[in-house]
Amino acid sequence: MIAIELATTGPRDAATAALPPLEPHVIVLFGATGDLAKRRLLPCAFHLFEAGLMPEFRVLGTARTELDTEAFRRLAREAIEQFARCPVTPEGLQHFVSRLSYVGPKAGPAGLRAAVEAAGADLPGTPRRLYHLSVPPAAAPEVVKLLGEAGLAERARVVMEKPFGTDLASAERLNATLHEVFDESQIFRIDHYLGKEAAQNILALRFANGLFEPIWNRNHIDHVQIDVPETLGIGERGAFYDANGTFRDMVVTHLFQVLAFVAMEPPTALSPEAIAEEKIKVFRSLRPVDPERVVRGQYEGYRSEAGVGAGSATETFIALECHIDNWRWSDVPFYLRTGKRMAESARIISIAFREPPQSMFPAGSGIGKYGPDHLTFDLDESSRLSLSFYGKRPGPSMLLEKLSMQFSLVEMDQGGDRLEAYERLMRDAMNGDRTLFTTAAGIERLWELSTSLLEHPPEALVYAPGSWGPGAIRDLIAPRTWRLPFERRWREAKVTPARQDGHG
Repeated sequence: MIAIELATTGPRDAATAALPPLEPHVIVLFGATGDLAKRRLLPCAFHLFEAGLMPEFRVLGTARTELDTEAFRRLAREAIEQFARCPVTPEGLQHFVSRLSYVGPKAGPAGLRAAVEAAGADLPGTPRRLYHLSVPPAAAPEVVKLLGEAGLAERARVVMEKPFGTDLASAERLNATLHEVFDESQIFRIDHYLGKEAAQNILALRFANGLFEPIWNRNHIDHVQIDVPETLGIGERGAFYDANGTFRDMVVTHLFQVLAFVAMEPPTALSPEAIAEEKIKVFRSLRPVDPERVVRGQYEGYRSEAGVGAGSATETFIALECHIDNWRWSDVPFYLRTGKRMAESARIISIAFREPPQSMFPAGSGIGKYGPDHLTFDLDESSRLSLSFYGKRPGPSMLLEKLSMQFSLVEMDQGGDRLEAYERLMRDAMNGDRTLFTTAAGIERLWELSTSLLEHPPEALVYAPGSWGPGAIRDLIAPRTWRLPFERRWREAKVTPARQDGHG
């Protein structure tokens, strides 16, 4: 199931009733006292519960911290009150937290199994189990082995957070450890970028419309940009970030996955298996990353961050050029860029179309002044889409300017009905739907393609915080230009009858 539409907070209605029912579930949150659980997982589960999209369930928290159930419920209550994106009532919150329990680290395999079985005893039938590993990468194999020793793999699925290894060898070891306990069909490697409404709109736009798919190829597309700048620094993740860097943290686990959605061939069905097959074909057609076509950067002051080595060469910024060697995309460059402490935070995909081979318009008309036409996806929660084009300016002379047609989810009656990425993915995992999750074969192939860059990284160039990265990025994309920063801003949701230019 690709898209889930959420009606309003409250019991299931006609819209949500059309969704397949879920079996009762025991959800086990490993790392339940951590930042991800507090900011995302617990509030997401609460929203699903309030929306009538949860099955009969119990949540069992566990972490390295010794707590009792009441302390965990207080933690969950505070997290939901602070981070929930739906209305929180005392009654609804109490109904939710009453379904929570906790088991400490000293319980061991036997104690964990007993706690899982006790939680399941409150549910009808034989409940399924969903294990969400919100733990540091080094701890993931330990948790998987614990589940194996506890005999908890039956009727279970496990959700893995990134990174999925740090190179090909470590990814292969991690997958081997997982496969000792779980079948590949039970493993859900999460990428919240693919859970976003706008990312799935790529599939809808391409494969549900006769307008776009015929021009989605090298004959009509000049280049593609996937751009995810962030204004935030590394925060309290200094030790983790210094050991991994931006390429491992963002490109392999997020940007390459989005690239596959843009570049894949039409799947034979809207099913997990068919979509995974087309994504892996894209990864097989990708050329290995060429270090000569990569710009690495490090923001000024990074080495002074807590947990970062004094002479660290770890990148906080990366831009690279990719090529897909198949008939659809031959000679079409894909440019990927992401980094910390940049001028703006954004998540866009921009498709640049080829310009007409010859112009009949007179000099000074404005043709070509603003560059090629673009189809732009905004992957933020607003889920915006823009198609820019040249149009005639009203008046007696033939003067052209860049205009745009725009769509935003917030402008629709259903604009507030969307699920946040983690909400969608949590429900998909309970449903056994792997459409928006990554596979062992795909991850290992991406690390294989990255080997040359990891072994021979170019120098990390210093860039100023609040900039768009090192100046060398202009040479990487020349004679083209980066889509961000936009020359004109996105249109506001509420528009007036006057003409709106959008961004060109």
